[in-house]
Amino acid sequence: MSHTPVLLEETVSALQIQSFGRYVDGTFGRGGHSRALLSRLGQDGRVLGLDRDPEAVAVGAQLAAEDARFQIQRGSFADISALLTAAEFARPLNGLLLDLGVSSPQLDTPERGFSFKADGPLDMRMDPHSGESAADWLARADHAEIATVIREFGEERFANRIARAICETRQHTPLVTTAHLAELIAQAVPTREPGKHPATRTFQALRIQVNGELEALCRCLNQVCELLAPGGRLAVISFHSLEDRLVKRFIRRETKGPELPKGVPARAVEMQGRLRPIGKAIRPTEREAKLNPRARSAVLRVAERLPHG
Repeated sequence: MSHTPVLLEETVSALQIQSFGRYVDGTFGRGGHSRALLSRLGQDGRVLGLDRDPEAVAVGAQLAAEDARFQIQRGSFADISALLTAAEFARPLNGLLLDLGVSSPQLDTPERGFSFKADGPLDMRMDPHSGESAADWLARADHAEIATVIREFGEERFANRIARAICETRQHTPLVTTAHLAELIAQAVPTREPGKHPATRTFQALRIQVNGELEALCRCLNQVCELLAPGGRLAVISFHSLEDRLVKRFIRRETKGPELPKGVPARAVEMQGRLRPIGKAIRPTEREAKLNPRARSAVLRVAERLPHG
């Protein structure tokens, strides 16, 4: 299935590609960003793609067979340092790209269970061969845990109502399909957001929970400064406020430098940050948002590794 990369030109431009550079596409998907990177590299440049999804890895293997400058490694960007070692991919990096969230092929395949728009098994795992499915998690979690996840990860104000409906329903009928869950949520939510299905926020929350997405993002960001070369750039595309907030705070923290207790002596260089933000947050143009509705909520943030720190 096709996948249109979001903010493609803006992202590749922000990375300031060097022909001989080494770049990591931490969310390979169907390879749109990786191919754009390769198109700007010389023969000595290299791109490593990472992805948890075996279907994405299969596409990456095809690209690797076509272009010797590309490698694919299966795994989460949370383990980026270990994956670089496993792939024998030299560091430091000239750039790292993260296009967060779920890809169009995942959303558009009912069997993956990511979407409420078509009925399918309630799975939602980015790697369907490991971890716990959404159905399994909903079957064992208690009311308080379900409500907390829906409220915090979905920013859903009717989290308690939805959690109660889930717990009451599962007592007599297992929740194992996306259509069943979406219908239950629609009945539990008393009001509607214009243009948004009432299950949107809950499905987002469950996907984040099942895949540990926010934890994975934090783990990856904590490795970034050690991986980037001086002048190397980080580009992160987020699709909801939870992700974007983590990225924004990370860049701000690494820009300010370490916070030391008052009175602790430190050299000026030790107080400097390791990153500098590049420009302001970038959002899709009206034209892109119209052509690709899934781009509407995208936010791109870019930072550059400083030579010190």
